[in-house]
Amino acid sequence: MSAKDDFAAAPPATLAVELVTKWFRTTRTSVQALDDLNLYVDGGEFVCLVGPSGRGKSTLLDIIAGLTLPGEGQVFTDGVLVQGPGRHRLAMFQESALFPWLNVFGNVTFGLRRVAGLGAAKRRRIADYHLHLVGLAKFKKAYVHELSGGMKQRAALARSLAPDPRVLLMDEPFASLDAMTREQLYFDLQRIWKERKKTIVLFTH
Repeated sequence: MSAKDDFAAAPPATLAVELVTKWFRTTRTSVQALDDLNLYVDGGEFVCLVGPSGRGKSTLLDIIAGLTLPGEGQVFTDGVLVQGPGRHRLAMFQESALFPWLNVFGNVTFGLRRVAGLGAAKRRRIADYHLHLVGLAKFKKAYVHELSGGMKQRAALARSLAPDPRVLLMDEPFASLDAMTREQLYFDLQRIWKERKKTIVLFTH
């Protein structure tokens, strides 16, 4: 049995953002981050949302991921209302947020321990498959301080893909990398998207 067979590959989900508005209010000021935003992403699409900093991209990602609620409007995945975080909507951020006390393999398997029905052998196969997918198979025993910036983001990508999300949200994940590394990772991401067939929304400036 291959690692691909360890999951009944979850089909990519559609994503619908309907009339979403979000305000941030304090005693001193009010800022409107989103205003009646509509967005539809078909299952398996790779969509890039481009805009300068401070225009609500990260706020929209947080709302789609279920990390925060919209002030008005709703978000649906395959017609199901998003009311909080879920394993089938995972986010990858600009910082890799890897656990420094775990090696690369440990970081990738961390989330898999919370997937029901996965034994240790299946977790190993799934982690090994995704580390090979992102080009880190030879570095599975390396720790965070031993990795370059690009390698850290590859490890973060493997960790995000391993639980088999139906929607992957990416918040400027390669912005802090040098131009050559960033270009290579964008190329690799397209290759991985074609192989894993996920709905991907990439937020970038």
